[in-house]
Amino acid sequence: MTGGRATATTVDIGGIRNGVPETVRVPAAHSGVGPILLGRTPVTNREYAAFLASGCGAAPPWWTDSDFSAPGQPVVGVSWGDAMAFCAWLSEAAGGRWLLPTQAEWEHAACGGLVAPATSWGDAIPDGEIPSGPLGGPWEVGRGTPNGYGLCDMGTIVHEWCLDWDRPGRRASRGGSWRHAVRWSSPSAKSSLAPDARYSDYGFRVAMEVEAGPELLDPPGAGHDINR
Repeated sequence: MTGGRATATTVDIGGIRNGVPETVRVPAAHSGVGPILLGRTPVTNREYAAFLASGCGAAPPWWTDSDFSAPGQPVVGVSWGDAMAFCAWLSEAAGGRWLLPTQAEWEHAACGGLVAPATSWGDAIPDGEIPSGPLGGPWEVGRGTPNGYGLCDMGTIVHEWCLDWDRPGRRASRGGSWRHAVRWSSPSAKSSLAPDARYSDYGFRVAMEVEAGPELLDPPGAGHDINR
């Protein structure tokens, strides 16, 4: 890794490769956040299908809807508990302790090494990053430009569940939405929802804490300085 940028890695555990998301290693921030492995994209239908095949969960709403069921689309309609069940299954199947990212981890990763950027890429959304016109469902993940840490779709396509509570009765989430008039949000923008809710624009990505090392520490001032 050079210049604070993360490298994408693929975990291959026996016959469940399609269920293990590709991850990038996000450097630690001087605020104490990280380092972590974070899904390069939101979890896809292809990856979630391996979890369902294990018998550890039930298919979410929209699972068979043609507007939502392409393998490369993000899985949607999952509750916070569903997302945590996927993480528990992944921990057992692939090893390690996989969880949802905290709000602080998600925001640090979304900033991509920049200080309080307007978008995950800097001052502006890259050309062609977000489809225009009417949409019947989310577009496929990973089609756009990675941010400074090599992460795709940060702040677009779907709201992403986070590990922590936002306030009593509501779990935190971050990111934009394919079905909103404005289909992106800044790294610092917050949202929340009841943990048992299932919406067609709610998904998630997975995270795992990793051992810190000097090569994984962002330079002072890099990233959004937020407290864990």
